[in-house]
Amino acid sequence: MTTRREWLRSLGGTVAGVAGLQLLARSASAASAPVHITVYKDPSCGCCTQWVAHLARSSMSTTVHDRADMDSLKDSMGVPAPLRSCHTAVVGRYIIEGHVPAADIRSLLATAPRNIVGLAVPGMPAGSPGMEMGARKDRYDVMAFTAKGSATVFRTHA
Repeated sequence: MTTRREWLRSLGGTVAGVAGLQLLARSASAASAPVHITVYKDPSCGCCTQWVAHLARSSMSTTVHDRADMDSLKDSMGVPAPLRSCHTAVVGRYIIEGHVPAADIRSLLATAPRNIVGLAVPGMPAGSPGMEMGARKDRYDVMAFTAKGSATVFRTHA
């Protein structure tokens, strides 16, 4: 039986093997790349603070801006009204609206869909990050939305 180490060593001398090893190295690097998110929230919102803590526990760094004019910010960023929640964030070229789990943000960044401008969790469902309520966990959808405002389910959480 060939070990993983022997298999990798056997690939090293071929052109395809070198390309494959470089691809593996890039994939590992992308998965561990630091993620920085800029968060905009109302200064009096406790659940927003809890969502920021969720991001930190998921090894994401944040810059937080307290704002009283969240609706005008959401308008300027093009967040569709039916998808709005309490806080809005920006990571890379994407908008993150509401209580989106960190794992879904990482998935978005890893796949980097071109037609999507953001992810949103409309409202404030119990059990979503920042909205923990003991054993209560509502089923909720993370929605992917486009610049024209159309939305599709990105992931469902139960």
